[in-house]
Amino acid sequence: MPSPLRPKLGQHFLRDSHYRERILDALPLRADDVVIEIGPGRGAMTGLLAERVRKVVAIEIDSSLARQLQKEFALDARVAILHADVLSVDFTELCQQQHVAKCFVFGNIPYYITSPILHHLFACRNCLRAIGLLVQREVAERLAARPGSRDYGYLTVSTELYSQVRLALAVPPGAFSPPPKVQSALVTFQMRPRFPHWTRQECDAFLEFVKRCFSQKRKTLLNNLGAIYPREQVAAALAEAGQAGNLRAEQLSLEQLAAVFQSLCPRAR
Repeated sequence: MPSPLRPKLGQHFLRDSHYRERILDALPLRADDVVIEIGPGRGAMTGLLAERVRKVVAIEIDSSLARQLQKEFALDARVAILHADVLSVDFTELCQQQHVAKCFVFGNIPYYITSPILHHLFACRNCLRAIGLLVQREVAERLAARPGSRDYGYLTVSTELYSQVRLALAVPPGAFSPPPKVQSALVTFQMRPRFPHWTRQECDAFLEFVKRCFSQKRKTLLNNLGAIYPREQVAAALAEAGQAGNLRAEQLSLEQLAAVFQSLCPRAR
């Protein structure tokens, strides 16, 4: 049987106590929070989180690590260990079980699964107050990018649609065991929907539209959208939204992309 201390599934455990404290200080935690921790690993952050909030529910997919954590925190009423795949967890149901309307999510997550986890969390956004994730620095820069920059793209816009993002802290490879081959960063998300009046269907339609806008980043919006809409309709929508036909998607803010979308899809107004 493999050792429960052996990292698996792309895990890099936080070993540096200095950075653990810095991460805690950078998280917008409240004393009455219920924190859902994704991938607690050996529990380096679990106990520290429990000292600052009301309750920690730690979700661990690795059965050996989950058993170890259940033994370690068996006598701590502030901590519950859930052996599960976070992508199958219903966060709304978890909040109901903990008698809270919204929870705080923290995770030191395997970098290869960052996008699926973000997608799952945003699907559960109505029961989330805020999020703090340790991710690859390159991904963090894409999440927090500004229009016109090389890193700005679909991931940026889809994140901004639901939250206010901040690159809170750079974390070096040496803070982890084993050290990853890339730089890492803590990113925080305050859950604030940019268009609260939009339905889920309208948000989904807008994200499909944005995906089309960025499908070939070197092409203009007119050329990318002209593949699915009549070009004259696209040109008219761009003009109505006050945008030139030769602009690329990366040059437009979330609000400007939404204005073009609403011109093409009036029901989203």
